[in-house]
Amino acid sequence: MSKTPLLDTIQTPAGLRSLPESALRQLADELRAETIDAVSVTGGHLGAGLGVVELTVALHYVFNTPADRLIWDVGHQAYPHKILTGRRARIRTLRQAGGLSGFTKRSESEYDPFGAAHSSTSISAGLGMAVARDLQHGANKVIAVIGDGAMSAGMAYEAMNNAGHMHSRLVVILNDNDMSIAPPTGAMSAYLARLVSGGFYQTIRHVGSQLAKKLPKFFYDKAKKAEEFSRGYWMGGTLFEEMGFYYVGPIDGHNIDHLLPVLKNVRDKSTGPVLIHVVTKKGKGYAPAENSEDKYHGVNTFDVITGKQAKPKANAPSYTKVFAESLIKAAEKDEKIIAITAAMPSGTGLDDFAQKFPARTFDTGIAEQHAVTFAAGLATEGYKPFCAIYSTFLQRGYDQVVHDVAIQNLPVRFALDRAGLVGADGPTHAGAFDIAYLGCLPNMTIMAAADEAELVHMVATSAAHDGGPIALRYPRGEGVGVDMPEQGEVLEIGKGRYVRGAPGKPAQIAILSLGTRLAEALKAAEDLSARGLPTTVADARFAKPLDREMIRDLARHHAVLITAEEGSVGGFGSFVSQALLEDGLLDSGALKFRALFLPDIYIEQDKPEKMYAAAGLDAKGIVAKALDALGRGESGVGKVRA
Repeated sequence: MSKTPLLDTIQTPAGLRSLPESALRQLADELRAETIDAVSVTGGHLGAGLGVVELTVALHYVFNTPADRLIWDVGHQAYPHKILTGRRARIRTLRQAGGLSGFTKRSESEYDPFGAAHSSTSISAGLGMAVARDLQHGANKVIAVIGDGAMSAGMAYEAMNNAGHMHSRLVVILNDNDMSIAPPTGAMSAYLARLVSGGFYQTIRHVGSQLAKKLPKFFYDKAKKAEEFSRGYWMGGTLFEEMGFYYVGPIDGHNIDHLLPVLKNVRDKSTGPVLIHVVTKKGKGYAPAENSEDKYHGVNTFDVITGKQAKPKANAPSYTKVFAESLIKAAEKDEKIIAITAAMPSGTGLDDFAQKFPARTFDTGIAEQHAVTFAAGLATEGYKPFCAIYSTFLQRGYDQVVHDVAIQNLPVRFALDRAGLVGADGPTHAGAFDIAYLGCLPNMTIMAAADEAELVHMVATSAAHDGGPIALRYPRGEGVGVDMPEQGEVLEIGKGRYVRGAPGKPAQIAILSLGTRLAEALKAAEDLSARGLPTTVADARFAKPLDREMIRDLARHHAVLITAEEGSVGGFGSFVSQALLEDGLLDSGALKFRALFLPDIYIEQDKPEKMYAAAGLDAKGIVAKALDALGRGESGVGKVRA
């Protein structure tokens, strides 16, 4: 076989399909090397992509993409897919401003038929595409690739149950990267998978089924169960068969010679829903990733030779770390505190909590709905569950927050990491909506930490709060570098604090901040005061309940009142506006009120500081908003391009 670089000759999957099968091993090796090199420059998700290199090559080789729809669940394993589908020249712009998304994205390529950055959506989307195809009398194939972790979510089973009932032509590939390549995925398994996915076996099975139906029901049921047992004994998959899927596997996902015949058989012979069980290894082919505990799931830039990752110098501890340490301290004093995560123990810091309190830590898998109601059940029995879930991921369990927690006024503590903008992960992971979607719920209390010291106090406040559900939001990344308290102070619910200025003291401008925009608000106050515009700065601490006394005081003693938050329209600024209207403080027109919040668009990835600047939520943007309210505007500040 030629050692001429094959990847250089491949622009699209059509070019890939022109190669002989004997060349695919070399191509896979080159694709793996290119993926490693690209991610070493950009950072991002590495291990998952390395685990599906051979599978990616085989899928694009066998199926006629993009006419055949290939859906990658979550999408963080799709970097090799992007390289093969015309995006290699831009692959080193991954997760950068103006560059490729770290996930699949419809607007980026026709080879991305469905955008995915949250898990477990692929089978539902694929079924929708398959039904649309059938309604149009089409013949294209639909393939959904879903990981074993994503299969822990109920949505995946809901979709499979529906697909099995409809008997739709749909291919689901279960990428099982949680088990080792063991004898069941060796030569015998590959032979059996090829056999049962082939036309001869399926024809015999169909004929046998038709004959058996002519037998009395007792004998038909026995024959059907015997066939299922025989195949299940050798190959597994009984659960999927019960849901109406034809199960094939397990097969070695790194052996192209095993993958190709099975995929071809399924492509050509299947008439209903099929599940192919493929076993892979995260980080495959790159020793530092294979040997890493997390298989290099998410990495910074790194040295390809050594695998050593660049570690940006931290000026302050991360909010996630502060939350975890504060929760551990609280749990040392209170045995009723329970920690719950939905498949994100390290992302939420609860891996540290688990080391200290393994019996009081629960990872529900990718099952946010279950996690919320599980926490609600614990709360009914007098426990103090902390449900640590990213802001965007809690969206998946919203009905449970409403029905199972808020309506029953149960004291579940929601720790919302990744509140606000998140940089390289882009709009799919930006925690923009939680203030609005939680703030509209009766019985809910919402806090937002202005800095890492405030976070310590708010964890203590959450632990002490038994009056109903309470949410604590904080951003991704490191704190601002303030002095840390020895222990958390329990805050008075619904009371803010003056950071610059004092109650009853008149000034020209008041800035009321919620969350970590406080540091920028203080910088803005310095700028405005230097311009001869004395400025008060207050930290609301609570979005709900509001500190109505503080709001009235700020409104009565200032010409301009500005709110600033790291959330969407309909959040804190809207709550304050409603309070001002109810108190008649906007009737006379003496007070000029302005709200600063994230613009009503999905903001694409960039460095967080640049994203906030573009949104007008940095010091410069706050100053511009104040001057504009006074009729002294500075144009062109804080303009986000849609």
